Amino acid sequence: MAQFQTLAEWLAYLERLHPSTIELGLERVDQVRRRLDLAPAFPLITVGGTNGKGSTCAMLEAILHAAGYRVGCYTSPHLLVYNERVRVGKRMASDAELCAAFEKIEAARSQAPEISLTYFEFGTLAAMLCFIAHGVDAAILEVGLGGRLDAVNVFDADCAVVCTVDIDHAEYLGDTREKIAAEKAGIFRKGQAAVYGDADMPQAIAARAEAVGASLWRLGAEFSYAAHGQQWDYRGPAGARTALPWPALRGAYQLNNASAALAALDAVRERLPVNMEAVRRGLAEAVPPGRFQVLPGRPMVVLDVAHNPQAARALAQNLAALPPAPRTYAVFAMLRDKDMAGVARALDGRINVWLVAGIDAPRGAQASELAQVLRDSNVHGDIHTFVTAADAMRYARNAASENDRIAAFGSFYTVADVMRAPEVTRGQTG
Repeated sequence: MAQFQTLAEWLAYLERLHPSTIELGLERVDQVRRRLDLAPAFPLITVGGTNGKGSTCAMLEAILHAAGYRVGCYTSPHLLVYNERVRVGKRMASDAELCAAFEKIEAARSQAPEISLTYFEFGTLAAMLCFIAHGVDAAILEVGLGGRLDAVNVFDADCAVVCTVDIDHAEYLGDTREKIAAEKAGIFRKGQAAVYGDADMPQAIAARAEAVGASLWRLGAEFSYAAHGQQWDYRGPAGARTALPWPALRGAYQLNNASAALAALDAVRERLPVNMEAVRRGLAEAVPPGRFQVLPGRPMVVLDVAHNPQAARALAQNLAALPPAPRTYAVFAMLRDKDMAGVARALDGRINVWLVAGIDAPRGAQASELAQVLRDSNVHGDIHTFVTAADAMRYARNAASENDRIAAFGSFYTVADVMRAPEVTRGQTG
């Protein structure tokens, strides 16, 4: 059985343990779960969807924390350090905790050497071990890919949320919204609330809820919201919450995510009652990094992990809502298996200068590839290429005036590369 002293050693081992980064299916991870006797007694909220998962998880975590609960939250991917993925009480798990969890999982897995867990499957089990060890009052689990066959789905949720459905990961989930929706809805459970957080609902969501006997709650039907001025009202199965502050997360679409989070809290209200003060505080404090994150100083720097057309359209709307700027520079890098052209077209017209970079990862597109996609898509604006996103950001900081703005987007890798270069994002003039 493998044993390592540091988290870095464990993570390196997990990356090479399984021949594929992604292998959908529950049988292998569920065998190990049963050997570990992982059957959490605390309420679970599972959050899936194409976009909006991270924001919805952050709001749920912040609201429940403000209500006084000890909350476990598992999200992915991370930006800077693996520990970001596993939080208890809004604090990252320590290296020692994660190493201890990985050691227990490896001991259980090695009883049947033919079982080979993926990096994400190891991480999902480790998160649950940490949550149980801390005796959390509730846990929020973000789905990694799809839903039906994702490792998170080995745990039965008391409420399942699907934020949105759009085309992404088509090679694994299908090439239509209906096919992808059927996979996303695989997290629904009999007799439990199934929350759908977008007005445009694929039929497969309703079909899956009916097939498993879940109680479907749809935005615009079973729950809804209305914005007025600087406040908004929510109405759901448990009643109304009125005069709420806008979420700290920017963008009008965040009211969809906030409403889905409140609907999920309605679903678990008997075990996790939440008062209005906690809702207000949580909405004001939930700010996950990399979701239209505006850095202090000038020129304005925006970080956004948008990596598919739906998320890029939301980014474009947010940029349009900002005060006018003479020029907008894009620090742009993507994975080659994503819809690079779709993202570029969604931002066309919002960008004056494209600073295209490569991503140093197995699936990363080279700058030359992405630049060719931009040219083939006939986007407006000048195009320059760089080896890394940090190099592109450094150029942007030197070229931009204090009234210009810089938007770094296209992947978690893009944002992380920029964030790891503090001389690039700090020291702006105010």
